[in-house]
Amino acid sequence: MKKPLVLYFSVYGTAKATAEEIARQTGADIVEIKPAVPYDGDRSHYNALARLAKREHDEDMRPAIKNDLPIKDYDTVFIGYPMWWYTFPMIIYTLFEKYDFSGKTVIPFNTHMGSGDGGTYETVKELCPKSKVLPGLPVEMSDAERGVPEKISRWLAKINY
Repeated sequence: MKKPLVLYFSVYGTAKATAEEIARQTGADIVEIKPAVPYDGDRSHYNALARLAKREHDEDMRPAIKNDLPIKDYDTVFIGYPMWWYTFPMIIYTLFEKYDFSGKTVIPFNTHMGSGDGGTYETVKELCPKSKVLPGLPVEMSDAERGVPEKISRWLAKINY
């Protein structure tokens, strides 16, 4: 089996922690999705980040991605993100619009504060109609901070990975 890629977008580090554990368990390469304009990762500024995320959502913005992502080099791509306003951060829409996932296996995962995947796994299927999209893994933010290796292991077994 060819090595997979784990892509993730994370401001506070919870999606990053989950991505790192998935990469560890699968032997995947891992790459952060970096915004051209960085978000403030200081948790004491959460309300400002929430307002910015809401504005991006309300205005259907597409924040630019700073780094080139090596998606074309992989057949399987895990994609991780936090939930913002019950959906993807808008940079994830940028990802799906900028890169071609046709013919790839796409496996979403996300961190959240009670909203689960918020329907984003179905949205991944809609945005990647020529991809095989496997069932995703929602991880409660507080669990992600503590680490969830067993949950990830069970999920990977469930999706036969």
